[in-house]
Amino acid sequence: MKALFGCLLLAGALAAQNRDFLTADEVDQIREAQEPNLRLTLYIKFAKERVELAKSLLSKDKPGRSIMVHDALEDYAKILDAIDAVADEALARKADMKVGLNAVAKGEKEILPMLEKIRSSQPKDLDRYDYALKSAIDSTTDSLEMAEEDLGKRTRDVEARQEREKKTREEASTPVDKEAGGKKPASDNAGSDSDKQQPQRKPPTLMRKGETLPTKKQ
Repeated sequence: MKALFGCLLLAGALAAQNRDFLTADEVDQIREAQEPNLRLTLYIKFAKERVELAKSLLSKDKPGRSIMVHDALEDYAKILDAIDAVADEALARKADMKVGLNAVAKGEKEILPMLEKIRSSQPKDLDRYDYALKSAIDSTTDSLEMAEEDLGKRTRDVEARQEREKKTREEASTPVDKEAGGKKPASDNAGSDSDKQQPQRKPPTLMRKGETLPTKKQ
């Protein structure tokens, strides 16, 4: 029984990892919105809808609501990750993200009290999604701080982080060259010193020691 329960928990965890955090319609909207500011506006709209869904589920004492609340909060946190990723990528390209980040900051200021109110109300099944709720609150706080951060400073921070990541990738991709000091293997160097120092082997012969070949007659 314990083994079966463990398998069910593992299956549930894997299903949660593979679950899309956006609906098919939301994915289509994001694809159509090529401009990053518009994408941020859509993402924060979807994020608020997830929190509204969690509130609606908690207003009704129905069986199975805890897993749906958990999934809504988990999807919300993933949407915030997408918001920060889109913003950082656009800032790295020197795009003007003021409109989109203002929309994000405004939305997150409205969402944060909603999340905190859910936790302070102490629902009876809170222990089943408390971690997801705490993560959502922490993610909102961090994302809000970045949305309100000076754009010039955030752009510099993004560029510095990308440069560090690029350097790390380069170092990880050439471990052999780094250990060898950038020198080519000896086998690649024609006429290397090691080859010159090796004695030349005599060709094989069937003659006994001291014997010489007869002189050809003219």
